[in-house]
Amino acid sequence: MASVAAPPPSVALAVAFLLVGGLATAAGCFSAIFSFGDSITDTGNAVRLGRVGGPSGISPYGRTFFGRPTGRFSDGRVILDFIAQGLGLPLVRPYLEGGDFRRGVNFAVAGATALDLDFFRAKGIDASWTHKSLRVQIEEFKQLLPSLSSDPKELLNTSLILLGEIGGNDYNHPFFHGNNADDIRTFIPSVIDAISSTISDLVELGAKTLLIPGNFPLGCVPAYLDVFESNDAEKYDSETGCIRWLNEFSEYHNHLLLEELERLRKLHPHVTLIYADYYGATISFFHAPKLFGFEAPLHACCGSNGRYNVSRSVQCGHKDAKVCSDPSAFISWDGIHLTEAAYGTIARSLLEGPHAKPSLLQTCSGTPQNELYDF
Repeated sequence: MASVAAPPPSVALAVAFLLVGGLATAAGCFSAIFSFGDSITDTGNAVRLGRVGGPSGISPYGRTFFGRPTGRFSDGRVILDFIAQGLGLPLVRPYLEGGDFRRGVNFAVAGATALDLDFFRAKGIDASWTHKSLRVQIEEFKQLLPSLSSDPKELLNTSLILLGEIGGNDYNHPFFHGNNADDIRTFIPSVIDAISSTISDLVELGAKTLLIPGNFPLGCVPAYLDVFESNDAEKYDSETGCIRWLNEFSEYHNHLLLEELERLRKLHPHVTLIYADYYGATISFFHAPKLFGFEAPLHACCGSNGRYNVSRSVQCGHKDAKVCSDPSAFISWDGIHLTEAAYGTIARSLLEGPHAKPSLLQTCSGTPQNELYDF
């Protein structure tokens, strides 16, 4: 497992796709996108559940692209939106919105965990967040599936499944409630098992192409930098300013996930399981922020006057919160979630590479790709 202290993968490779004026679209490659996960992927489910939607339904959320709050935890589009546009599909609507879902549906809910709430309660953790765990989302999908097609298996054969990001909240909730880091680390194998079980369920239903994201570098997240601030310089990466031990935690999750995906590939050789390297894509920002156009890599665009522009008492959406003038110069939108600019850059690296192998456009290589799109 790599350490964040080691030299990063070629930054030139990581940013090469930024230098391309336009990207090839794969319109017609997939018939639909079905998505699951948490606030990284949520396009409006949590806000329809009320309290769990938090500030995503109020200004300044959504200001950059939509011009209004949509329930997305960003100033604009999220990774799922960019992937849909890159594949020539409509934006994936939230399940709780209702309507026609034949071109795709998103079950992701902010706060969702890979593990059910009973797991955390058994650990003595006050699990008061959303009950829409990964298992619940999959059950809702199973109930909906027969209404989407007369041949659900064929529909899934030709669809893209975005399974996550999921698992981050299994760690976020305990970390921010003060639970011991060593104890939280023991949750990781159970989280991976839950993701693996879900992949197996979806393959049995007929899924042929699944994109499975890893965890982000937690040590670079402003909210984590604020909560775990230390005077010990050895705890920080001297090049990025990120907290070493938190990034190593994320790397451990990703290491186990990669091992499990390799095991599943051997069990299902006719299924394409694509690992989405959210960690690699994001850590590149911190190694070379100016190459990506980011001026304040460790600070939130929307928040308070704290060291990293974050505060538990004044969060984005609060009446006293401050908002930067140019979100595209920031990686973090609100201290936890990313800006549209960061999400768009990550999505490009999944569509073209290098942070998805095979890339989504390589997966669609049998489809004409002569049209261009511009994010």
